[in-house]
Order: sequence, then C-alpha cells, then structure tokens
Amino acid sequence: MEPTFTYPTLDKAARYEQFIRDFLPYITDEHEEVSVLANTAAALRQAFGWFWIGFYLVRGEQLILGPFQGDVACYRIRKGRGVCGTAWAQATAQVVPDVELFPGHIACSGRSRSEIVVPLIAEGTVRAVLDIDSDTLATFDDTDRHYLGILCTHLCENIYR
Repeated sequence: MEPTFTYPTLDKAARYEQFIRDFLPYITDEHEEVSVLANTAAALRQAFGWFWIGFYLVRGEQLILGPFQGDVACYRIRKGRGVCGTAWAQATAQVVPDVELFPGHIACSGRSRSEIVVPLIAEGTVRAVLDIDSDTLATFDDTDRHYLGILCTHLCENIYR
C-alpha cells in the first residue's frame, strides 16, 4: 500500500511524531543521498502541504539545489547568504516568521512568506540543508525546529555514515 503521510486530526507535535515513525522505515538502510532526500521532500509535502520543500547540498564553497518539491528554485547559494547560507555558515536551524525582514533574504519565489532551514550535520560538518518555505507568515516555530532537527539527524545517520 502506498503511504500517504497525512494526519489531519493530530496537533503539530503529534503529526511530526507520527510522520517520523511512519517515514523512518522508508529510509532505514538506504544510503543513496539523492534518493533519500527526494523521498523525504515528497513525504514532507504529503504530510504538511507546505509551499516548497527541498534540500541544498554543500558542494565546495556553495550550496547547490538538490531534490525538492515545489516551484522552480535558485540553483546556487553562497555560504552566509540568505536563510540557507546562514544556516550553513552558523550550523544552526533558522526560523524566519517573515522572510521580508530577514537581512539578505534571497527571493527565489515571491510567494514565500516564512521559512525554516535545518542543517544536516555529519561528523561536525554541514553536508546539506533542508529548506522549507510557506506561503503564509509565521508558519514555523520551535516545534518545527525540534522535529525537523530529529528528522535531519535520522537522514544523516542513513546517508552520511
């Protein structure tokens, strides 16, 4: 049976907990970076319906566009630039309630209103970032930061081992 990853009656924390339980079997023992990240973006889109979900991969001194779900996106981001580049440079999750107020925000889409970026860190090095955009203000909070951080830890354990 095809998974749907939809949990309409659960609150946010419970939705994340159920999502992680249901999704982990799909990535356990799978080590191909692009494949795992592609299915992760698709599953998150099914579960939460955000405007844009994707990964930027660290390649040298820049982030390059990786697997994603949503509209066409920026190809390359320099370290320290925009929300993604800041998450990479600081190796910390960034929660942005209003992207228009973030200094140096890169507008890949004018529809993006709020954003969260969570780094994937393996052996002390940022290998990629998970970037999620919403078309509404203040979508993301510490609950999202917490559970997406857990998800990114699981991703790293599978693909960057």
